[in-house]
Amino acid sequence: YLQFSSGSTRFPMGVCVSQKSGMANVAAIAHDGLQVRETDDRCVSWLPLYHDMGLVGFFLTPMTCQLTVDMLPTREFARRPHVWLDLISRNRGTLAYSPSFGYELCARRPAAEGLDLSSWRVAGIGGDMIRPHILEIFAERFAPAGFDKRAFEASYGMAEATLAISFAPLNTGIQTDTVDLSVLESQGLAVAPKSANAPSRTFVLCGKVLPHHGLEVRDAEGNVLPDRTVGTIFVRGPSLMDGYFRQPEETIKAIDTQKWLNTGDLGYMLNGQIVVTGRAKDLIIINGRNIWPQDLEWSAENELPTLRSRDVAVFSLEKGEQEEIVALIQCRATTPETREELRSEAASLFRRLHGVEVSVVLVPPHALPQTSSGKLTRAKARTMFLSGVFEPQPEVEPA
Repeated sequence: YLQFSSGSTRFPMGVCVSQKSGMANVAAIAHDGLQVRETDDRCVSWLPLYHDMGLVGFFLTPMTCQLTVDMLPTREFARRPHVWLDLISRNRGTLAYSPSFGYELCARRPAAEGLDLSSWRVAGIGGDMIRPHILEIFAERFAPAGFDKRAFEASYGMAEATLAISFAPLNTGIQTDTVDLSVLESQGLAVAPKSANAPSRTFVLCGKVLPHHGLEVRDAEGNVLPDRTVGTIFVRGPSLMDGYFRQPEETIKAIDTQKWLNTGDLGYMLNGQIVVTGRAKDLIIINGRNIWPQDLEWSAENELPTLRSRDVAVFSLEKGEQEEIVALIQCRATTPETREELRSEAASLFRRLHGVEVSVVLVPPHALPQTSSGKLTRAKARTMFLSGVFEPQPEVEPA
């Protein structure tokens, strides 16, 4: 079948998944990643079937293992996220996955009475950069309902590998690594903060590569890097795609002669586990610093009380020999004073926490583009900005 990539950083391309690669990934997910219990497990999913996590993770894998799946329409989940939790509670679901924003939607709504989430043994997170603080809030919120935070299961994958590439060890919860942000940006090294007051960033460990697969972090010359050194993530193995549909040149760019796939992701190794730091195409380089746009986005969403997840899109523009950082922020306020206050607070926040000047542009609610899987697509946001979509429209006098 053809699984189109999400298009978060470029135009979606058809990933050619053969029966051989599909079954190799399903087998690895079931046997090694989730360690499926054929007589006890039951899946609950709201993930769309046109996305690889929904299609492979919660349709092909349970079908192959002959597991029951309770499926909730994606739109219904977006409207009433607690229906997902209610299904897990009522039907004793054991396996359920979501990107971070799904857990955030549930934690933001009032908890339903009588929930029992004690059966939920694998609460998976994937599909986007994992936000550990959101998972902490969810775990605290639903601990009285029997949710065990050790059920959290971080993983890493992409459509080009059918779905899964790595899984964290089961029953250990979220494992994090907090690093010195200034050293990370200037030297590409993930080391402990120099002091308690030093700017830092917390990443989630996404586990070891699946058996019979390979994973390496390399520098620009193709050398394999040691632990805690950031580079490009390469993977290979029986789950990889045959190539991009009718895109031979793109296929050659992505997969080398040794069958290693350049994922386009940046990260570092730590004790055999992969830590993903972001997409290479999203990286902003300012005065020798490597700045991850999600750092600025998450700072604004965490520090400014009126903002929610996916309310901010950060990217860079070339201005002569310099790069300009732009932040598009969805604003729900209508009064000029409140809007200007938000814009000023955001610019000041970026300056204070990250030491960079950012051009803050306020856009209407729901204006920032997302992929079919709910990822913020900075590339499209940048294109929309350059084409003038977010410019103020002149008021028209009534006839």
